[in-house]
Amino acid sequence: MTFSSKDAITIAEMLADVAQREVMPRFRKVRELEVREKTSSFDVVTDADLAAERAISESLSQLFPGAAIIGEEKAARDATVLEGFASAELAFIVDPIDGTKNFVSGLPLFGIMVAATIRGEIVLAAIHDPVCGDTALAVRGEGAWLEADGRPRIELHVAPAVPVSEMNAIIGTNFLPEPLRTTVNGNLSRLGMSSWLRCAAHEYRLVAAGHCDLLFYNKLMPWDHAAGWLLHREAGGYSAHFDGSAYRPDHLTGGLICAPDKESWERARQTLFQPRSTE
Repeated sequence: MTFSSKDAITIAEMLADVAQREVMPRFRKVRELEVREKTSSFDVVTDADLAAERAISESLSQLFPGAAIIGEEKAARDATVLEGFASAELAFIVDPIDGTKNFVSGLPLFGIMVAATIRGEIVLAAIHDPVCGDTALAVRGEGAWLEADGRPRIELHVAPAVPVSEMNAIIGTNFLPEPLRTTVNGNLSRLGMSSWLRCAAHEYRLVAAGHCDLLFYNKLMPWDHAAGWLLHREAGGYSAHFDGSAYRPDHLTGGLICAPDKESWERARQTLFQPRSTE
């Protein structure tokens, strides 16, 4: 099976519909929102997540009968859904609300992410912004673009390469083991700027549109990274695990660095992993 830009737009329209029906009516209505912890107080799920995942899964099943569907909230209840998806002829990886903590806090930095894989290879990505109503899309070999109803398509391209000292980076070190966490945190001042949005959906959209230079992650759940990885790649970027090996959605460890090109990736990695002097 192959995907086209028309398929991507169909998925974007579906995500926009789900966002308007299931997500936005619950936004900033914290008194009515049911919030539950999953693994910690930093990892929560709401009834909006559950309703959106259910609606997206039902729509994808209708559009692509027989496809395997791996949703974040379904996997939280049954981790076995992750087994074997990389060998499935067609699978969809769904994050119904990426940035749930922001959503619960009333901060308009959250998104809906969907990636399609064929035998483990990511071939389509959609990252929808429910607040702005647009969707960043990518199809393998066809580039990346921003799609919004009634507006011309905007092609997405990563930023030109710059020295490490000028890089605007989005870096999450929370899940790094020690002593690597201390090492990376100690080297952040060698970058131009570093921040963290608590929302991979918007972080990947920013880097694909050329508004930041570098992404750095350690925890690699597929619903957080599969769609964004392809969006960044099709926008012209280069990414790899910390050891330089290629990313795959079934790789849950190994870290991930996304940069404008391979040389930038190597310079950023060397800078961030440089041991700090104890003197």
